[in-house]
Amino acid sequence: MKLISLSYDNKHGFSKKPVTQLTLIAGLGVEGDAHCGETVKHRSRVKADPTQPNLRQVHLIHSELLTELQTKGFHVEAGSFGENILTQGVDLLSLPKDTLLHLGDEVVLQVTGLRNPCAQLDHYQQGLTQAVLDKDEEGNLIRKAGIMAIVVQGGQLLIEDNIKVELPEKPYQKLERV
Repeated sequence: MKLISLSYDNKHGFSKKPVTQLTLIAGLGVEGDAHCGETVKHRSRVKADPTQPNLRQVHLIHSELLTELQTKGFHVEAGSFGENILTQGVDLLSLPKDTLLHLGDEVVLQVTGLRNPCAQLDHYQQGLTQAVLDKDEEGNLIRKAGIMAIVVQGGQLLIEDNIKVELPEKPYQKLERV
């Protein structure tokens, strides 16, 4: 379980630029990123209520999703979805709410929920929104566009840093969109 790509952008846009390291700041997010801050920075959420707490400080996606989409003909790569962290070997979507992710030697993230795929995906590549949605055996919607987290403990992250998963106390809370 490791980090295979890191990305950020100081402007609001769809994709983020891959970098070799990130600095994360407790309670704020990724230093220099457009979504860094105590209150919500996602434009549609700011419009609804700019005082909401920022539960979307860090966006994580599993690299296995990119591989799946590439086999379906989509041109996606690290940073394409606007994620800050691309992971390998962690089933992010199955983690319960409040899971702690220990990244590298210093950083601790707390999982807050799922990223809700939006129409911007289809503006990036037609059909991408539907490609990141699925249904389970019971017909429940599965959102595969990654998870969101807040920074509990800041520090430096490097590509290839390890990930350690610390589950919260039971009963687990299922991830909902944030």
